[in-house]
Amino acid sequence: MSDTLKTRVGRIIAGSVNALLDHLEDQQPEAMMAQSLRELDTLLDDVRHELGKASANLHLARQQHARLNQQHQTLAEHIEHALAEGRDDLAQAAIARQIDIEAQLPVMDTSLAELHAGEQALAGYVAALQGKKRELADTLQAYQLSRKQATAPASASTEPGIAHRLEQVARGFENVYQRQTGLSLNSAQASLQQSNQLQTLENLVREQQIAQRLASIKAGKA
Repeated sequence: MSDTLKTRVGRIIAGSVNALLDHLEDQQPEAMMAQSLRELDTLLDDVRHELGKASANLHLARQQHARLNQQHQTLAEHIEHALAEGRDDLAQAAIARQIDIEAQLPVMDTSLAELHAGEQALAGYVAALQGKKRELADTLQAYQLSRKQATAPASASTEPGIAHRLEQVARGFENVYQRQTGLSLNSAQASLQQSNQLQTLENLVREQQIAQRLASIKAGKA
């Protein structure tokens, strides 16, 4: 992955959601949320594109590696046959080709290791960005809820500006949500139970991963 893409990922991952919320009071909430989510989604698309290319290159390299190994094995069989027929000249030609292949294989081994490491790194970036997107969405929802709780009907009459800004925040988030998912918030609420169940499943998987790693660490110290 290019250094520019790495820099963009690092900036997004290291960025604080609280920094965004700090500016929501002084700037247009709708514009801030839309910009942040668009930037994150664009970066996710770019990293996924790089991951696809890395996976394709790794697949091709593995195929080439397998072909060379198979060719080396076939040449060994041909050498035996040539010697049985008394054709040392043919055996020598096959041996020369084997030597060439043996010189290429270590280089290909190194290339395969690098391609595999690159693919794993990109997959990690995708997972990290997806986690950051969830963090942003969860924090914005919490922010929206806190604004609703802070804006009771009694205070709305004395502070009409707060109610208006709350409406802007809610409308802005709904617009961003619809652009990113193609669904309305009503549709999302209709599937809330399913979403909660999926979240519960995700939490269970994460807890299992944590438990497995803890057990592995303990086993290593035993």
